[in-house]
Order: sequence, then structure tokens, then C-alpha cells
Amino acid sequence: MDAIKNRYEFVMFFDVENGNPNGDPDAGNMPRVDPESSLGLVTDVCLKRKIRNFVDIVKASEEGYKILINPDCSLNTKFTDAYKALNIETGKKSKKSNEDTVKAMNFMCANYFDVRTFGAVMSTGDDPIGIVRGPVQLNFARSIDPVSAQEVTITRQARTTEERTETGDTEFGKKNIIPYGLYRADGYVSAMLAQKTGFSDDDLALLWKAIINMFEHDRSAARGKMCLRKLFVFKHSDALGNCPAHILLESVKAVKNEDIDCPRKFSDYTITAEGDLPEGVELIEML
Repeated sequence: MDAIKNRYEFVMFFDVENGNPNGDPDAGNMPRVDPESSLGLVTDVCLKRKIRNFVDIVKASEEGYKILINPDCSLNTKFTDAYKALNIETGKKSKKSNEDTVKAMNFMCANYFDVRTFGAVMSTGDDPIGIVRGPVQLNFARSIDPVSAQEVTITRQARTTEERTETGDTEFGKKNIIPYGLYRADGYVSAMLAQKTGFSDDDLALLWKAIINMFEHDRSAARGKMCLRKLFVFKHSDALGNCPAHILLESVKAVKNEDIDCPRKFSDYTITAEGDLPEGVELIEML
């Protein structure tokens, strides 16, 4: 299948209500917050995980849509399996030719959606494949306004050990939440890199679908209510693009309404795409 022919940039807005969108293990799993601005953060790794999970659900039985970054088995095992599928000798790291490595790299791109989408570092183990630069990249998501991360005390009705039940039937626990936060993440799709990985128009359509639905199959009590609210896509007329990405991305703005001091719902904000589009650029509001 042919690779995409157009460059894209996109902006997504999502919100969280009474939940922890992305806990920080270095801070007791509290919601990630920029210490200087108090703006909430969600890592690109977290967002890509949700996209991978959605693709894994809807394309589990189809060829070409495996997910490399999955806990089903080790990465090095998957690299070795690629060489075995191509009937290339395995286990001798120094004896593989550049041609063998390229074949294995193309195999991984053809069979793993996340490799041809996000790229991958596959240079470990006895059967290394190399590094693939993916055409789709995401920035950290950042909240529009400062968030208030709270630690809420909860009561648990079951003890974990017999020894702990001797002091009573219940015990206290903690739950980390943000009462409300609207987040924005920017992304990029390179048609030039897509030509190297084989990222196609069908893959792109699946990417948009996964972004729109990435919270729908990722519910948990810890994450609270999370919703993808808006998805703006800028489509260029060719592979190189017609305008610097930052000009397009900065035209999309989310502003707290004037009568709102403490936002607690999505309608407390107004989101707009301002200004005239450069020639050769189309704005598509997908959600």
C-alpha cells in the first residue's frame, strides 16, 4: 500500500474530571505538574500507549497491525522472530549484512503498526534491526490553566494480611486526582518519513480514529472521566508542506471564558482556530 502524500499537523484537546491522567512514579504517583507554572502534564508515551491499545483492540486479527511495544513477550524475541520469518540466520550479531538488516527493518514496518507509525529503537540483543524514525510524533500534553493536584483520603474495607486485620476491618488509603483540567497536545505527521516506513492513508485514518476513541476503552477509577474534546488537523497540499508547523499550531487557541475563575467543565472554555489559512493548507475539524 502506498505511503501518504501529504504532510499534516494536528491539535488535540482532552480533559480530565476527578482523575489522574498520568501519574508520576517519582512523586508518589501524583498527577504530573510543571513545578514552575503548575500546569498539568501528560507524556507523549502515555498518549501513544492509549493509541496502541485501541489499535490492538480493533485490529487484533488483521495482518500488518501487530503492536511491538506490548508486554506479550520481550522485544529481542520479536527481533529474532523477524529474522526467522525471513529465513536469515539468527544469533550472530556481527555476521548480518546491511541487506539482511534492511529486510528485517522492512518486515517490522510492514507487520507492526506502531513501528511504521511512531518508529522504534530495535538495536538490542543478538539480532538487532536498527532504528526506525516514525512519521507520527506527539508532544507532551499541557493543561491550559494551572491544575490543583489533590491527595484524597479513602477508606478500604478489606485488609491485605491476617496480621493487619488484628487492628480492625478497615484502613485508610490515598487517591490522587485533579478536580478538572483541559489539556492540549500537538502532533506531526511527516509524509517524507512515511515513505520510508510505508505509513499509508489507511494507517492515517486509523490513527485519527484511535485518537478520537483512545479514552473510550481505557477507563479506570484512577483516571476518572477523560474525554477527547477536539481534534484539529492541518493538511498540506504536498509532502514537504506549505507553511511552518508552529504558525498553524499557534492559530488554534483555547481560552477560559471571562466569567469563569475556576474552570470545572469543558464549556468553561472557548476553542477557536483563528486567522486565514496559508495557501495550500486545509483545516479539518475531526471532532
